[in-house]
Amino acid sequence: MGEQVILDELDLDLVAALQRAPRAPINVVADALGSSASTVGRRLQRLQAERLVRVIGQVDWTLLSDAHPRHLWVDTVPGRLQSVARRLAERPETQFVAMTSGRADVYCVVHPSSRERVKDLLTHEIPSVDGVVATQSDLVLRPVTRADAWRLDRLDPEALRILQPHTDVGGDEAPRASQEPLSAQEARAVRMLHHDARASSGEVARELGVSQSTAYRLVQSLLERRAVRPRVEVEPGLLGMELEAVLSLTAHPGSVADVADALGAHPSARYVSVVAGASSVIHHAVFRDEAHLADFLSDDLARIPGITALQVSVVLDVLRRYWIGRDGVRLEEPRPLPAGLEEALSHGSTAGAGPPGAREVS
Repeated sequence: MGEQVILDELDLDLVAALQRAPRAPINVVADALGSSASTVGRRLQRLQAERLVRVIGQVDWTLLSDAHPRHLWVDTVPGRLQSVARRLAERPETQFVAMTSGRADVYCVVHPSSRERVKDLLTHEIPSVDGVVATQSDLVLRPVTRADAWRLDRLDPEALRILQPHTDVGGDEAPRASQEPLSAQEARAVRMLHHDARASSGEVARELGVSQSTAYRLVQSLLERRAVRPRVEVEPGLLGMELEAVLSLTAHPGSVADVADALGAHPSARYVSVVAGASSVIHHAVFRDEAHLADFLSDDLARIPGITALQVSVVLDVLRRYWIGRDGVRLEEPRPLPAGLEEALSHGSTAGAGPPGAREVS
């Protein structure tokens, strides 16, 4: 994991609470954790100041593009792995980038800004990156489990009860297949929440120049529509998940949905999707160590019928996750949405009817 950073028990409880209720007031979180609001507030400020934790807003992709995401696998010239990964991480379309061992040298998730961009991006721009030998892509058809739904399981029932009224108002379901066009005010609020999903109604009101009651209704509407989903950004290694892997599975046609659903329910699942390409299902997972991965491969997968083939890619280093660069466990400042996507918000309209499955990934 590189730099040695250790979170104590209260830090871990705080992350787990924010994963459940990202916008819960500090006094509510403190009550759930059996601590004081001042202590919990200082802890959160420290974690944010040290760039270990951020609470951002995950924007529904149907507001930004009419193209489906792609899982992209890249082979590189020997000795050029790091430079290729860095070049890909600089591209606005690449939401997730990691160096891996297994199926390919680099694994990334690409979100084309439009259907018109897909062909040139996949057949020319990325293959032309200096050091790239070959690429292969899988088209996301349907997300089963999203990264914002992965949570630490360490809170007791009483803590969960206290947090329940403040949990994600949109629920745990996947974002809707399409969104109504955004107004200019909504688009500005989305940008603000994308950067800081804990922004209060008062802060939104001051930024937009509206009353606090109007800002509250605006934010609640965006959350209920799942146009924006609050999400805790923290490296899994900080939470004790030292091993990250991406599994490409092939299944019998009649078993694909069942395999994907079974994997989505597994505690290791960070992101699971049904795809079209060399694989049937992509399972992005986190494990405590190699022993837990071995148990998953030899025992858990064996209990899921319909799987016919499997490839495992172990993540060596993550350079970018949901458009936020990584420096080990430290998080860089969130970047603005990619230019073409920002333009879709700037016009206050959807980028099309929003095809099912065009969603955020990792």
